[in-house]
Amino acid sequence: MGKIIIVDDDLSLCHFLKKTLSQEGQEVIACHTGREGREAVDEQEPNLVLLDNKLPDRMGLEILREMRENHPKMPIIIMTAFGTTDTAIEAMRLGAFDYVLKPFELEEISELVARGLEANKLMKRAVAIPALSEFVEDSDPIIGKSKVMQEIYKLIGQVAESDVTVLIRGESGTGKELVARAIYQHSRRKEGPFLAINCAAIPETLLESELFGHEKGAFTGAVARRIGRFELADQGSIFLDEIGDLSPSLQMKLLRVLQEKEFERVGSNQTIRSDVRVIAATNRNLEEAIRKGIFREDLYYRLNVVTISLPPLRERKEDIPLLAEHFLKKYNRENKKNVTSLSKEARDLLMRYDYPGNVRELENIVERAVVLCRGDALTTQDLPLNLREGKVEAALERERGTQNLPDTLEEIERQLIVKALERSGGVQTKAAEELGISERVLRYKMKKYTIEGFRD
Repeated sequence: MGKIIIVDDDLSLCHFLKKTLSQEGQEVIACHTGREGREAVDEQEPNLVLLDNKLPDRMGLEILREMRENHPKMPIIIMTAFGTTDTAIEAMRLGAFDYVLKPFELEEISELVARGLEANKLMKRAVAIPALSEFVEDSDPIIGKSKVMQEIYKLIGQVAESDVTVLIRGESGTGKELVARAIYQHSRRKEGPFLAINCAAIPETLLESELFGHEKGAFTGAVARRIGRFELADQGSIFLDEIGDLSPSLQMKLLRVLQEKEFERVGSNQTIRSDVRVIAATNRNLEEAIRKGIFREDLYYRLNVVTISLPPLRERKEDIPLLAEHFLKKYNRENKKNVTSLSKEARDLLMRYDYPGNVRELENIVERAVVLCRGDALTTQDLPLNLREGKVEAALERERGTQNLPDTLEEIERQLIVKALERSGGVQTKAAEELGISERVLRYKMKKYTIEGFRD
């Protein structure tokens, strides 16, 4: 949920926007003069401002200039019924996040608000790096004490202050966006915008417009001019995630931006200059893509000035306990639970898994476990079945490797259960936890194999 301030003397429009945005879960404050708006912004420190350009006491562009001086990371969207090219150019020059012409469609303003709130979150939420900054409560920390992570922290610190283009490489879920935000927040552009775009998540037909903007009537559905991310990110940084998914035509246009710092909106021949630092990321093998002719070699060398390669979690397993404890505390707070610890068995089970989804998958596993946990300690029974099944399979493999064992899998499994029950003194709860299965499954297996003489 975000806090939004609307500054407009049109009472009916304010009522409409307040009702609509409140239904979307936002906290909305309406002001009707420039003075009210300025005071409210200074007192409330909102996540986004919707500012009319023609107010009873002042012009919106004047207020925009003042707000930007005091709140440089706060996105401000200019609303105007008297839109001209000069107004648009001046609004963007003064640092507006975007502008919208009245009357506008509900979908249009909702999309702009969502983009503005996301940009505000990325710009204002700190990324804590042990080697560069102290952890603060409302930050997204990069966690890891392994040797490879220590080297990455040093590299972030070395490249952050310069304007060099950075390519972040790594599998999905390794934390590439966190690294990009950390570079931005420790750079000299940290007071400018930081905009992120996933090149793989937007259809190719729309991605060019998203990156470079378009003019009204440039294509079917282009009912108004749209400012692209490169224009919005002037004097700041842009994060292009999954850069390996760009089409050949967009690769060529991106190359021009990197070389000349200029581009045109779709449907326009007016050249726009923008001073933007590019941070890119990919989980693809770009060298292989070059050999196949689907990625430009000249663009690769422009992007690959400095490379930061993030290791998969399976190659830094010593960081798993730290990550698990962090996510345990995070989702304990968010879900108002009282899960205070992680059992040794659960920690051991997490250490054995290879995490094809990397840190993101570990986070999802811990979040799910915290939600399902009914006690004050997270145990193996709270972890997903695929992790627990993997534990039993590993135990079976170990047993198969010893001598003088029965030939059938069923008999091996029966002996595993009996041994676990004996070690736990017959307590089924402890035996089930050791085996990585639920008590219900254990009771079913005991009945199936006629295992008797052990108490509940």
